[in-house]
Amino acid sequence: MRNNCGTSRIVGCQFSLHPMSDNFVDIILSTLSEVDTSKVWKETDDVSTCIRGKMIHVFDVAKAIFLHAANTGEHVAMNGTFSIGCPGDTEADAYMDETDTPLNEEKAKSILQIAGCKFSLYPMGHEDYMDKIYEQINLSKHRNVTVTSTHYATRLDGDVHDIFNALHESFKLVQEKVSHVTMTFSLSANSPTTK
Repeated sequence: MRNNCGTSRIVGCQFSLHPMSDNFVDIILSTLSEVDTSKVWKETDDVSTCIRGKMIHVFDVAKAIFLHAANTGEHVAMNGTFSIGCPGDTEADAYMDETDTPLNEEKAKSILQIAGCKFSLYPMGHEDYMDKIYEQINLSKHRNVTVTSTHYATRLDGDVHDIFNALHESFKLVQEKVSHVTMTFSLSANSPTTK
C-alpha cells in the first residue's frame, strides 16, 4: 500500500567518515568546508554525524562529503544509515521548507571517483520485504553500476555519482510503498587493495 506522505517526509542519515591517512583531521575539516550543508540540519559528535531534512538534500550532502574527501586521493571510507518514517522520529531538527535544488551538485559533478559500496535495504513491518529488496537489486543492474551479491548486502561498483543515484532511487522507491525504511551503506574509494 502506498503511503500518502511521499517524499515530503524527513529523511535522516547517520554516518562516519574515515580517511585512512595521518592527515585525517585536515581531510575531514577541508571536506566540511567544501560542502554546503545549509539545507540540512547537522550535528556531529565524537562518533558520527547526523544530517536531516528533505531526501534530495540529505543524499546531496552525503555524496558531496564522500566525493570531496575521496578527491584528496587518500583511501577514504564512509559508513552510515539512511532512515525515513521511524516511529520514534520527530519533526524537529530538520529543514523541510527548503527548495528542491541541491546545493552541492554543480560543484561535485566534476569530481569523477570510482568506488565500491555495499548496501542493505530494510523495509520495516512488511511480510513481503524480500520482494521489495530483490526488486531494487534488479533495478540497480540498469543504473550504470556493477551489481554483485554478497553476504548480508548487495555490492555496487562504479562512479560515486552513479552509486549514490542507485542508493537514492532504491530508497525513494521503497519508501513510497513502505512507511518505515532504513538503508545501511559502506563506501570505499582509493583503497590500496582490490576486491
